Amino acid sequence: MDNAQAGATTKTVTFRIWRQDGPGGEGHYDEFRIPYTKGANVVSSLMEIQRNPVTVQGKKVAPVVWDAACLEEVCGSCAMNINGRVRMACSALVDKLEQPITLEPMKKFPVVRDLTVDRQRMFESLKRVKAWIPVDGTHNLGPGPRQSPKDQATMYVLSTCITCGSCLEACPQVTMDNDFVGAAPISQARLFNMHPTGKMNAEERTRALMGPGGIQDCGKAQNCVKVCPKEIPLTSSIAMMNREVSKLLIKDIFFKEEEQKHAAGPG
Repeated sequence: MDNAQAGATTKTVTFRIWRQDGPGGEGHYDEFRIPYTKGANVVSSLMEIQRNPVTVQGKKVAPVVWDAACLEEVCGSCAMNINGRVRMACSALVDKLEQPITLEPMKKFPVVRDLTVDRQRMFESLKRVKAWIPVDGTHNLGPGPRQSPKDQATMYVLSTCITCGSCLEACPQVTMDNDFVGAAPISQARLFNMHPTGKMNAEERTRALMGPGGIQDCGKAQNCVKVCPKEIPLTSSIAMMNREVSKLLIKDIFFKEEEQKHAAGPG
């Protein structure tokens, strides 16, 4: 075996991984070293560590826990902090990462164990803005209203959201002790407000963004659009929904003044 072949067989990759047994528990880092594989991503490396979870000190530990499903940047479940930046573990290639590769759970969601977090706050926010189209499935409703190609193109991009939570993780306004909904639910409200059938509930979705934790809590940091794995124009969605909220506020003020005039009677 020549020197090049020998080097190829001994090349390794070092991972520094956050370990935490459960919510609120004490955490620490474990360091692992695995053989280098060309083209490997973080998920495949975690699988390799899982097969033989022995630290660089030679200590046998519990297998690392993380979330993954599609392995092709569609499900959104493998989002984590990789070398201090939130991204999808399935599309993070080892060859492009500085070693030791540090893996940490997202910090804006409660830790379940190790790299797995509870994204419930994001799903509750999606329910808050009613991010769906109410359809009566008891009978055939016939073809839906026609949409312009321009609206179709915009809505398609918005519909690619994979609810990974990266935008919430990168947002300085989202904290563990507040209720700010974040960019993803705001953008989904815009998506369903554009839908021909969804427009019937547009005001309801917009009002959901007017309360505590709504769109007024956005600080316009624009971190969300920088980390979105699907490159969704989240800041555009925030701007559009901010305008809709402003219009609704003006409408409310106008009608309130009209009601007061009527209540006062002829002057």
